[in-house]
Amino acid sequence: MAYERMKDFLVELERRGKLRRISRPVDRAWEPACLAKWMYQALPNDERFGLYFDHVKGSAIPLVTGALGASTQTYAAALEVEPDGINDKLVQALLKPIAPRTVTVAPCQEVVHRGDEVRLGDLPIPTWTPGKDAAPYITSIVVTRDAHGGFQNLGVYRTQVLDDRSVVVNLSPGRHGYRCVHSYLDQGKPAPIAWVIAAEPAVHLATVANLTYGTDEVGFAGGLKGGPIDLVKASSVDLMVPAAAEIIIEGEVLPGETADEGPFGEFAGFMGPVGERPRARITAITHRRDPIYYGLTSQMPPSESTVIQSLTNAGVILKLLRHDLGESTVRDVYIDLTFGGLLAHGVVAMTPRHPGHGKRVGRMLADLTPLKRVTVVDADVDIRDPTHVEWAMNSCFNPVRDTVIIDDVYFPLYMDPSIRTTDGSLAPGSKMVIDATQKIDAGSFSLPPRETMMRALDLWRELGLPEFRIPRRAWLRIERS
Repeated sequence: MAYERMKDFLVELERRGKLRRISRPVDRAWEPACLAKWMYQALPNDERFGLYFDHVKGSAIPLVTGALGASTQTYAAALEVEPDGINDKLVQALLKPIAPRTVTVAPCQEVVHRGDEVRLGDLPIPTWTPGKDAAPYITSIVVTRDAHGGFQNLGVYRTQVLDDRSVVVNLSPGRHGYRCVHSYLDQGKPAPIAWVIAAEPAVHLATVANLTYGTDEVGFAGGLKGGPIDLVKASSVDLMVPAAAEIIIEGEVLPGETADEGPFGEFAGFMGPVGERPRARITAITHRRDPIYYGLTSQMPPSESTVIQSLTNAGVILKLLRHDLGESTVRDVYIDLTFGGLLAHGVVAMTPRHPGHGKRVGRMLADLTPLKRVTVVDADVDIRDPTHVEWAMNSCFNPVRDTVIIDDVYFPLYMDPSIRTTDGSLAPGSKMVIDATQKIDAGSFSLPPRETMMRALDLWRELGLPEFRIPRRAWLRIERS
């Protein structure tokens, strides 16, 4: 059964031992964020878990972070698949989106606050880089609408809290939310905006996908969920919002109103600078009678935001290569869990059809995506296993022949620390494509034949030697030996 609300998913995570509850009161100004940082910096991917803070000082609402993107396992649980089924689920949802359904009564509007009742301080909004961020930040889904096309956009745009009724939103030029908001502001009209806190897991995972402008993220979310996402009209602005969310914050961006936003800890691992961004006034806060607050934790990778963006966009890229660009021999795509909307290393597994095919696919991917590095390997390489990828690099990659450097690439200066200059001027960036596919038949693998290896496995067990899980890398090699 698909999760109908975020709490259903959290119950399942707790059952699997992938959610930890903290019962003692915590200070939102530093404790939740610092605990999350330790988890991502110290624990390996498969040992991480979501954090559920029952009591946040100064708020009656629990705080949750890390549950969606603690690890590949928790992300897979959100999609109700095994980890090796993530890409297939994403691709099928992109190919067969399910349109949303409109409702008139919604759980997210059981309690409505307007006027003097609106107080952002009542929500347990954390400071994510204590001692360095300018203020607490809302880190969740932002809903905007294109005034001309009438379609909505869902994206994650960090939002700095200024006071109980005003915020400044990191809507930078080129982002879809920026285009939507300015389609109103350029006409001298206020732009409706809403923040969705703790919707169904499928909505959160679909929202971070790099889709073309005008594509319906809610339809993609419906495909992931396996049924339509219910939408309800917001109580004070002209937007449709996910009805099953825990909390909705509604507001307007008014023409000419801006404020300084930042500094804030960026996904690349450094503090981002201060910049002028649109200011929004909060018009209403609606929520369930028993809400929870959910915030994505980011900053130094790996983090929750880089995990979910990497995994979601690997599926988007796989669909792009296979179904939009006709590269049917592409088997799999992986991003190295440091993707924050830009940069990162993408690895493609494919069967080249002709000399230079791997290099051509890699170059095409570098041109069409924000990835900074692209490595292409053969289809029988486990691209999620760094040891196997490094083996392909060592045995199949000749740097002088198999490397493509793409120069004069524009990256926002504050997003890519590697192109910053001492005088603060803009320097061009670059990308790299590596073709690590086999160019000739190098002979059989230096392993005994499969039958002999399987007999040895029986002998291992007979001797009482330690049990182990056979890595996919080993199976792929044995099958070819």
